[in-house]
Amino acid sequence: MIHFFPPSNEKMRAKVPDIAKTVDILLGNLEDGVPADQKEAARAGLLEVAGSVDMGDTQLWTRINSLDSPWGLDDLTEIVTQVGDKIDVIMIPKVEGPEDIHYADRLIAQLEAKAGISRPILLHAILETARGVANVEEICGASPRMQGLSLGPADLAANRRMKTTRVGGGHPGYLVRADPEVDADGNSNIEADRTTYQQDLWHYTLARMVDACVANGILPFYGPFGDIKDTVACEDQFRNAYLLGCVGAWSLHPVQIEVAKRVFSPDPAEVAHAQRVIEAMGDGTGAIMLDGKMEDDASVKQCHVVVGLAKQLSARDPELAASYGF
Repeated sequence: MIHFFPPSNEKMRAKVPDIAKTVDILLGNLEDGVPADQKEAARAGLLEVAGSVDMGDTQLWTRINSLDSPWGLDDLTEIVTQVGDKIDVIMIPKVEGPEDIHYADRLIAQLEAKAGISRPILLHAILETARGVANVEEICGASPRMQGLSLGPADLAANRRMKTTRVGGGHPGYLVRADPEVDADGNSNIEADRTTYQQDLWHYTLARMVDACVANGILPFYGPFGDIKDTVACEDQFRNAYLLGCVGAWSLHPVQIEVAKRVFSPDPAEVAHAQRVIEAMGDGTGAIMLDGKMEDDASVKQCHVVVGLAKQLSARDPELAASYGF
């Protein structure tokens, strides 16, 4: 999970040491959600956190203001030159094309050289415009600094003129409806009750984003789910993203941290089954029958994905490792 916190809020800054122990990535947000008259205070708060808090093995990221805003240049300049050795990834919002990444890459390289920073700061882009989605493959390959992409559903919905005011998730109006029943005379009653199925507004964009990331060796993330109280729907949306290939999601409130951790960690039963398949397949070639199902070269590759992820997560979570039997 990428957990957002507002650096301009002194009370939230005080909680950072404790929150950092519970998340994979802690992100100081300087962009949306920060009023214009608090932008500089948010940046100052981030610099304070980066310079004073021991993050342990939790990464520290920041989301700067957009590159065409009055604050984007100062965000990059001050963050890289003052605490660049503490920042793992800079998230760039509203990326439209590879030129945005080229600009940030070149500027950060100059600032790193000026500050004597030897470890490169990575970049993470947010897909928030139709043009960004259209250029997603070029964005992913625009720089060796690219760490990954996140879906920004609210801004993307507005840019596309989608008629939804929700931040992520489905919509009850976006559905398919079962055909009407037909009587013995071949007549159908279209007004009769018919089953409907709510659809996922973000399926196409997520799938395209995942393919572009995988093709360029970087990581896809689902973005925010705005209805903090509806943890059930949040879990459903996160799981859709997980099953499609995303490696994580944003958490905007502490209640979403546990949801993200649960969803993006493979189920112990799936891990156990995957291990059985790997063991039964031997050298990974050919085909076998296991529990009445065919397993072959392709399915054993799927199983390696699940087991590999479980081992990665277990390396920093003893409780999870125990659940997997590692």
